[in-house]
Parts: sequence; C-alpha cells; structure tokens
Amino acid sequence: MKNLIGIIAADPNSINSEIIAKVWKKKAEFKNLNIFIIGNYILIKKQLEKIKVNLNLKKISKIQKQNFKKKLLIYDVPLKFNRLFNISAKAKSDYVINSFKIAIKLMKEGKILGLINCPINKIEIFGNKFFGTTEFLAKKEGVLGREVMLLYNKQLSVSPITTHIKLKKVSRNISKKKIVDKLITINKFFLKKLKMKPKIGILGLNPHNDEFRKNSEERKFIIPAIKQLRKKRVSVEGPLSPDAAFLDFKKKGFNVLVGMYHDQVLSPFKLLFKFDAINITLGIPYIRISPDHGTGKNLIKKNLANPKSLMECIKFFNNSNVKT
Repeated sequence: MKNLIGIIAADPNSINSEIIAKVWKKKAEFKNLNIFIIGNYILIKKQLEKIKVNLNLKKISKIQKQNFKKKLLIYDVPLKFNRLFNISAKAKSDYVINSFKIAIKLMKEGKILGLINCPINKIEIFGNKFFGTTEFLAKKEGVLGREVMLLYNKQLSVSPITTHIKLKKVSRNISKKKIVDKLITINKFFLKKLKMKPKIGILGLNPHNDEFRKNSEERKFIIPAIKQLRKKRVSVEGPLSPDAAFLDFKKKGFNVLVGMYHDQVLSPFKLLFKFDAINITLGIPYIRISPDHGTGKNLIKKNLANPKSLMECIKFFNNSNVKT
C-alpha cells in the first residue's frame, strides 16, 4: 500500500510501547499516512495499561484494506512472557528478529511503503553476530560492508564510515574504496529520494588531520577518495579538521558531514539536534528508519519518554518528496 508504514515495536524491555502510544495520539500530524504496529498484542496492551494509557487497539494477522485511523492495529507476533518489562534476552531476541522478518516480507510483497523499528538493546538482540540493526539488515540483504548509517536532520545529516567497532580498529577499517562507495550511496539517496544534490564534507581521522603527514590516513585514503569522488561529480570537500567541522556547517552550506568513526560525528550531531533526528539505513533495497535514541530503561513505567524522534521517523515518510 502506497501510504502504509509498519512500525516494529522491537525491544519489549523499553519505552517503546509508550512512545508508540504518544505518536498515535498525534496522528493528525501525519494524516497522509497510515501506520500499524508489528509486535505482540497482549504485551503492548498490558504495558500501556501499566502506565495508565488508554488506547483503542486491534489485533490483526494480515494486511488488507481496512480503517487504519480508527484503531491502532497490531500485527500480532508470538511472545511468551511473565513479566512485562523484564523479558529474557533469548525470548526477546527471537521476538524482535521474527518481527523484522515479518516486516521485510511485507516490504518485499509491496504491502507497505517502508518500515520503522523502535529502539533495541543490540547486544541482547543480536549477541556477537551483528554490531547493530544496520549490519543485521545488510547481512540479510547480501550487502554487508556496503551498508551506510545516515543520521538525518533537515539542517544537517551525518554518517560514519565505520560504525559499531572499537576505536583501535578504526584505522585498519578505513580504505579509499570504502569511503568512495559509501559517499556514492549517500549522494544517490539525496538525489533520488530527497530530490536534491547534497554538499558533503569529509572529516579527517586525526587531530588537525595529522598535519597531512605522508603516512597519515588523510594522505593514504581520504584525499585520494575525495579526488575520485570529484571525478564522479560528487560535491565533496575535505578533509575537514574534526574539531571545527561542526562549527560553521551552515555557513559553508554542508548538507552531510561524514566522519571516520561513530562518535566522531554522532556525538556533536546529537548535541545539536537531540531528539530531532532519525537513523536511516542506506544500501538496502527498502527504506528502514529508527529513532535516534536507545531503549530508555531508566524511564520505563514513568510515562516520561519523549516520542519526538519516532514522530520524526513517521514524518520523514509523510514528506511528499520522499519516494521509495
């Protein structure tokens, strides 16, 4: 369906049911879209009751033409549990992975426009098999190593060349080819999905770009990658000094800043935009988005969770310029 979005409830030991309920109560803000939830009906119902949230829910087992506005529809996924917010890692891992399989199947059957997954505890869901959802989906689609993590805000987006790896492994996981491939993927996404040509800034790896010393990563990988990207007509500048790149991104007109490792770009990005951001996986054959925050275990049962990032995920699809 052209305007239907599936939202995976994901990690049950979380604030996810709460933020889902809060965005549903503001569904007038995405009136051009319909949403439904992929998760366990009883669990979501009881979790909402626990925080005294009254919501009109309906359990479904297939996607068909029906009223998606009157009740929040739950595509029921099996889950055995005794305690509402303290489900074992094994049980919830099976549950979340099964939810993803259902969502991906619906995507490939053309029944939904795109999918959103609520936050998960990566270690408890994927163990040591995958660093995160980005890598999990890339493996399922046969593109592991070519996937791109893009943190998106209308003012600025960021992307790390390496994702969930230890700092000591970053340098040996950077290459000219990886930089070129990932920036081409980002460039294509902006051109095809957002209908704009992005200006991209690439950060160096080292403080002050290691003064561009002969054996630095900047000289060996980043500068050669920039030269190749320019030949491919990608609008790119760099290497930018990491300590100053975020200070004047507006003045320099950057749409995207690309860093060499996770916290190099995500830390300043989250400081700038907080909950007003979303996480998009590029390089897979469908659009997958998630809120740019964690499971919020410290907020469970307090009814204090901020739903803004989940709402921004939905609004991204609500933007008429976004085409799948």
